[in-house]
Amino acid sequence: MRSRMGVQDRRGRDILRVVKALDSVRLRLDRVRGAVGEIDPAFLDTPALVCAPLGEALGCSVTLKIETLNPVRCFKGRGTETVTAVARKQGASRVVCASAGNLGQALAHSGSRRGLEVTVVAARTANPLKLRQIAGFGATVRLDGEDIEDARVVAREMADADGAYLVEDSLDLATCEGAATIGLELVRDDPNLDVVLVALGGGAMASGVGYTMRALGGDVEVIGIQPLGAPAMALSWRQGTVVETDRIETIADGVAGRCPIPEVLDDLFVVLDDVVLVREESIKEGMRALYEHAGVVVEPSAALGIAAILEDPERFAGRRVTTIVCGSNVSPADFARWVLEPARRP
Repeated sequence: MRSRMGVQDRRGRDILRVVKALDSVRLRLDRVRGAVGEIDPAFLDTPALVCAPLGEALGCSVTLKIETLNPVRCFKGRGTETVTAVARKQGASRVVCASAGNLGQALAHSGSRRGLEVTVVAARTANPLKLRQIAGFGATVRLDGEDIEDARVVAREMADADGAYLVEDSLDLATCEGAATIGLELVRDDPNLDVVLVALGGGAMASGVGYTMRALGGDVEVIGIQPLGAPAMALSWRQGTVVETDRIETIADGVAGRCPIPEVLDDLFVVLDDVVLVREESIKEGMRALYEHAGVVVEPSAALGIAAILEDPERFAGRRVTTIVCGSNVSPADFARWVLEPARRP
């Protein structure tokens, strides 16, 4: 694994050194651009909306990159469109993945479009709403283990035993290339933005968007955000080596993992300027702010960027900030408990 040393202080570095650093990343710009042609248009050219009321409340210009107005209500469809195209070209008829919910939905949707049989392994603690939606798209759901890391082990075993095509989010480069198309749109729509805030879980979106912003976005600062209750990737990025954690304690199930993938971490060392951790209450407050000021209902992972601004407003004061609203798969009961009911208390 590469060390973080030599890539962490990117601000102000000359272009040549940035380009050389990008040569060590798994992604390539031509492949990211080529991925656009494999993706269902329903997932592309998503709105990037300046939200003045939210900006006034937070003290900076806030643009919301809305990745929820599609069949699976999250950004994952970009990557599953790309990876199922690869699977089909390799002659696969069946695909399997482990998922906390959103990847599974997206893979079920993309697989059905391409005539692939899809099996999704999820932990027994997975979100029931997301599990129903996975099944609704026609995939077989298998519940096994206590968290996403247990489910990943089972998915690998199933693929080895059955000869199915294993989709490992973030490790499978096609998932990163699909997510990276978000970055192409960000640069096209606002070449003058200052900061991009990206929810960080397994790393497909953070590595993909970070790469395109590094390659095309000039001096844009790219920051990954994780919850304090699932900090493995943040700890790993800060310490320069893989750090695994024992447990997951966060409502942000879409970014909750314990075991970072070394190859993905290597990419993140190069393409991210910083990784920050946010508290659970800040995540809920971020969800509330998006609802009150932008009229947007989101799942916890999609509020991580707003939570980061809430916890460190001076860092973002007066800057042009884009945060990626990456998912809205949240049950009405959970949304009410986390967002609406606290707001009604005296």
